[in-house]
Amino acid sequence: YESVVFAPIPYSATTPDIRNIYKGPFDAQKTESWRYRHWLGTDGLGHDLAASLLAGARVAILVGVVSMSIATVIGLLFGALAGYFGDDGFRISRGRLVLNGAGLLAGWFYAFQVRGYVLSEAIQHRGLGVELMKSLVLFAGIMALANGLVYFTKKIKWLKKRVGLPLDLLIMRAIEVVNSIPGLLLLLALVAVMPKSSILYVMVIIGLIRWQSIARFLRAELLRIRNLNYIEAGRALGYSHRRILFGHALPNAIGPVLITVAFGMASAVLLESALSFLGIGIGAEGMTWGRLLAGARHHPSAWWLALFPGGAIFITVTALNLLGEALSEE
Repeated sequence: YESVVFAPIPYSATTPDIRNIYKGPFDAQKTESWRYRHWLGTDGLGHDLAASLLAGARVAILVGVVSMSIATVIGLLFGALAGYFGDDGFRISRGRLVLNGAGLLAGWFYAFQVRGYVLSEAIQHRGLGVELMKSLVLFAGIMALANGLVYFTKKIKWLKKRVGLPLDLLIMRAIEVVNSIPGLLLLLALVAVMPKSSILYVMVIIGLIRWQSIARFLRAELLRIRNLNYIEAGRALGYSHRRILFGHALPNAIGPVLITVAFGMASAVLLESALSFLGIGIGAEGMTWGRLLAGARHHPSAWWLALFPGGAIFITVTALNLLGEALSEE
């Protein structure tokens, strides 16, 4: 913002007040007037707790929304493939299968392994977005080239033959592998190898380990929907799989996914708070509810440092869970 007129809280989350350190809401405070009173108290550096709670709310909402957006995209993709095609509905030519497999390996190697040093340097100098986009464009270009070469395989009989892929089996086994590892343990392991503490990494990692439930719910719904009359009618009319899946099946199967997303956002807020409480994942400059809650350990008598951040976490998680329950009852 450019300017604020009579802000309800005249402090920022990083503004120290050395005259009021570890002051509770009901303690005597050294302020010019009631306007500058710390209504929820201060921490060990004199930071206003109310301002810190608002800053932490922004982080919590950002983590919940962005991480579950990533998880939703991944879950929708895998769940749709597993539920709609099953184990025998997806067929692909051997040439396309071989070239796409080679393209994936080559794209990963040249876009991320060869450029690994460039990406690491970009992380240190805040240029990750541009370099990551270059890697993604390179990866997409290699995959496009691999699919373009499929045209030349049509002249070879063995490569032209179409084979079935058990997508349902492969995706469900992948889900079981990810589910077999405790989420918090996997998150701690991945965050530990990150070259720099950043909220961006936390959001991406949470999204990468929280897509399984979305995929499973969508798969179960599509297994029911794909045999309904209007889907059979679409096939009889010669509609493509893409049109049937994205135009008819997926819109009618999205309900359970919204329920899972609401519960997933609550889980993401808890995971981020746990990481912040342990002092990992988020940069030292970030203000989060978990970090505020951890400050109560250094001064056990400062009850407000445990009550208000803990209450904020409890209210947010409860509200998201109630939202999920309300969606499930509709």
